[in-house]
Amino acid sequence: MYLKDELLDLSNSVFSHLPFPTFMTNKDGHIIWWSTEAENQYGYRLEDVQGPRAPLFNEHTYGHLAANWESILHQDEPIRFSPVVLYSKDRNPIKTSIVAKSILLNDDYYVFFQIESNTIQDTESSSFSELQLLKKGLSKSFMVAYLDKEGLILHANELFLKRSNWTPKRIVGKTFWQLFPNSSHHIAIADKIINTLQKGQVFQGTVEKITKDGVTYWVNMIALPITDTENHTLYHLLLEEEITEKKLIQTRLEQIAYVDTETGLMSRHRLEEIVNEHIQNDKYFSFVFISIDQFYTLKEIFNDQTESQLLNEFTKRLKIYFEESIIARAGRDEFAVITTLGEWYVQGFIQYLKQNPIYLDNKVVPITVSGAITRYPEDQQTYLHLLKATDTKIQQVKLEGGGMIANLSPSDHHKLTRRAQIEKRLLEALNQHDLHVLYLPQKDVLTNQITAVEALVRWDDDVLGIVSPEELIPIAEETGLINKIGSFMLEKVCEQAAIWQQKGLPIKVSFNSSIREFRDKNMVKTIRNMLDKYNCSPKLLQIEFTEKFALEAEAEKSIIGQMQTLQKDGVVFVLDDFGTGYASLRYLQLLPISKLKIDKSFVSSIMQQERLQKLVQGLIQFGQSLDVDVVAEGVETEEQFALLKQMGCDAVQGYYISRPIPAEEVEALLR
Repeated sequence: MYLKDELLDLSNSVFSHLPFPTFMTNKDGHIIWWSTEAENQYGYRLEDVQGPRAPLFNEHTYGHLAANWESILHQDEPIRFSPVVLYSKDRNPIKTSIVAKSILLNDDYYVFFQIESNTIQDTESSSFSELQLLKKGLSKSFMVAYLDKEGLILHANELFLKRSNWTPKRIVGKTFWQLFPNSSHHIAIADKIINTLQKGQVFQGTVEKITKDGVTYWVNMIALPITDTENHTLYHLLLEEEITEKKLIQTRLEQIAYVDTETGLMSRHRLEEIVNEHIQNDKYFSFVFISIDQFYTLKEIFNDQTESQLLNEFTKRLKIYFEESIIARAGRDEFAVITTLGEWYVQGFIQYLKQNPIYLDNKVVPITVSGAITRYPEDQQTYLHLLKATDTKIQQVKLEGGGMIANLSPSDHHKLTRRAQIEKRLLEALNQHDLHVLYLPQKDVLTNQITAVEALVRWDDDVLGIVSPEELIPIAEETGLINKIGSFMLEKVCEQAAIWQQKGLPIKVSFNSSIREFRDKNMVKTIRNMLDKYNCSPKLLQIEFTEKFALEAEAEKSIIGQMQTLQKDGVVFVLDDFGTGYASLRYLQLLPISKLKIDKSFVSSIMQQERLQKLVQGLIQFGQSLDVDVVAEGVETEEQFALLKQMGCDAVQGYYISRPIPAEEVEALLR
């Protein structure tokens, strides 16, 4: 039973038998416990004295306590207030003295008050008398023992003797340390308890003890220093409740959580704890992740029993080869090794497997592995980043055919570290509105006028510097923050389009959207609400999406329906990066597309390659045959612009027209 959780019950068990009125308050001075003797002498029940102003005190006494309250709470020695006047329930004044002693339990302060009483003899000088009074209440519920100031046992109750298997005569005079297993760890715990008591403090915790016959058992222990009003230690009181059965269950659950039952290796859960402990202790190590190649193909060849044999044989080889290292099972066919061995030795495991093949049913199983090595702290500094780095490398190794244990290059680790930093700071940037918008102008080829702009998110971080959209968007999609960026861009675009409209500059503004956003069934409502908020015409809004979006959207009727609804409102949908994605063009029939944008990769070399010119000419004609406008991206030279104009391209964008610029510079171009 923990004192923090069961404070009031323990107060009744321990202090109610004291032969003088006592009560206890919380750190705010509110009475939370009131002894039977206090009730008998003053007439109040607990509910009568609870609250901020107990009727027990007059104004003078209450003010005196309040003025000294901080001293009472934070002073180790008891404080006597004498004389004081206390009022009984029938309002009779009683002149007496009170002693206040603070108790710190689990970071919470409580104050124990003792009221001097003339109805009994002074018992402070006799710890034995108090002992007899306490024994009656405690012995029924707790294992109780009494120690002198040096830790020698003075007395133990029947429950204590029965569990420890000591006799009353044999236990007296034994040291406190003899109640614990004889190991440096347990001796250190006993030392800590005694030191705590000798400082006048309370110890509370779960400890492992030992019987006279050497059998271990577990208790929740509360150790209290018993002092007189002059703060002289009289003795130490131990209150114990056995929890051996609970502890065994806990140990069993930990074993289940920490040990892989099939191989006997450490579990992934325990692996994380061990790695974090190594990191906290600043130990250098290599985190090695190993995966069996083509494991599920092997599973189809063998039955479940043989699969288990295969895993256990593989485990044996890991244990032999990495004898002094920590090994864990991280997945069905994945293993992790925490080691200080060199890279060359770790990579030698590949050759060791060849020299020590696994036989099942007298046949060699052709096992190879893919692995990755990440070092702490040179490469990565947290468990999750170590895991991410090794997983990234293993995927690369598997794509290259497997059968190799490799590590990421310093450049790869730098990219992963930067990615992790972006993930960490992106949410903060969104919350603090650190993102901003630039606009890429789009020129109509026939009129030579700026008719639209593409809104581009920009992030210039104090720590990371400039984070490009090429870095930002994939990470935002992976972390699920793309929706927040999409909401941010939608609002900025509607706000800016409305501002330009009010200034007599009705220019279309586009922004990029993701399939994730349109899977929200309320997307139409969200866009309509934003347009209404800024009084922006739907005809000024363009939503761009990629071919990957298009391919996924064509299979989801709800997305197609939302797009069609918005098109009827006047919103324009633009297919971005056309020609770089999937070969299927069925989505062109299903989705309400009004514009195609030819990817800049086609435009960049258009002047050097005749075949590329024919391809771009074909894309333009293809788009126009569908009655959609065709926009060329990445136009950087006058020659490219002239050629695209000759080909019949409807509009162009790129550095030849303008770089991405703030809204006020767009206005300057329009005027």
